[in-house]
Amino acid sequence: MPTAVYILSLSIFAQGTSELMLAGLLPEMSVDLGVSIPSAGLLISAFAVGMLVGAPLLAVVTLRWPRRDALLAFLAIFVAAHVVGALSEDYWVIFGTRVVSAFVYAGFWALAAATAVSLVAPGLRGRAMSIVAGGLTIATIIGVPAGTVIGQHWGWRAAFWAVAGLSALSMIGVFTKIPGGRPTAVAALRGELRVMANPRLWVAYGATALSTGSAFVTFAYLGAMLAETTGIAAAWIPAVLALYGVGGLIGITIGGRFADAHPFRTLYTGAAGMTVIAAGIAVTGHYPGPMIVLVPLLGAFGFATNPALNTRVFTLAEGAPTLAAATNYSAFNVGITLGPWLGGLAIGAGLGFAAVGWIGAVLGLAMLATVALSHRLERGTRTGAATSGPRLPAFIRS
Repeated sequence: MPTAVYILSLSIFAQGTSELMLAGLLPEMSVDLGVSIPSAGLLISAFAVGMLVGAPLLAVVTLRWPRRDALLAFLAIFVAAHVVGALSEDYWVIFGTRVVSAFVYAGFWALAAATAVSLVAPGLRGRAMSIVAGGLTIATIIGVPAGTVIGQHWGWRAAFWAVAGLSALSMIGVFTKIPGGRPTAVAALRGELRVMANPRLWVAYGATALSTGSAFVTFAYLGAMLAETTGIAAAWIPAVLALYGVGGLIGITIGGRFADAHPFRTLYTGAAGMTVIAAGIAVTGHYPGPMIVLVPLLGAFGFATNPALNTRVFTLAEGAPTLAAATNYSAFNVGITLGPWLGGLAIGAGLGFAAVGWIGAVLGLAMLATVALSHRLERGTRTGAATSGPRLPAFIRS
């Protein structure tokens, strides 16, 4: 596996820590900014909104740019936005910096995915994507708990400063290891737009959105749920969040091994697992023992689908790797936006934190149905291709 793939994973770790660490900082941010926990949770959705818009837009805008230059530009803006957020006292300014950070993070994700896939053979795409996306799971193991500890001892602003410094350091690896290269932008854009008309591609995007929504509706409020419903001491919450990350790393590693050869089997298993685990969290949220078991399983099943969701898109969009990857990450962030928003509505309506588990289970079932539809369309396409070939003369067939 090329070193550049691991550098991209490291960069995703740095930025992914910011994406996820608010799950452990919501109580501190709520008190410091004078807003409710659901309002603080909207900062997670703000990040997702920025990614939702940024991925396809920046994919098109930077088609003419050398990949290394574009990645460095995205990282520089990401660092600057976190510095502004750490210095601000205003909720809406911080909300804006989250959107800007996510906007360029989305561009980085899309370009990183296309770069990683272009550096390996087709049979290694799932493994390459599991390494790149694995940076995000490592962020849940190390970055999120570390951010939570930093927030508890030195305030959430210190966590923002730490992310800014880590992202700045990752720029060195990008500069030294990521190959440049200027694509033929006009031809690429026309070809990518044609490929994007494939309806099966949009069904795959639906599966991506539902998968992410199912996982994030629970994860977004996990820290608050562990504190207020489960009754786990604040000092132990970072350790439980780390278990989520450990499960995610195991899941994405296994998923990466099977995504290329058995994409639909991987997706079925992940969707079914997320549905069952989310329902289990809804039922047992008041008990520390079951929660400690279920939290890493939620991470495992949630992240196990990630490589298959990505490689499925690249399989369907061979001629549109950059725009297809960007739109898929927009789909990821439809789920990230939808999940915390639905969870916040349920909590605000007085349904309690257990409601987020039930919402996750419903979204998991919807993902299962979408994967089944995608699988059916895939089989129909293969059958159609087989029957549309040249027919042998009757005397030979007989």
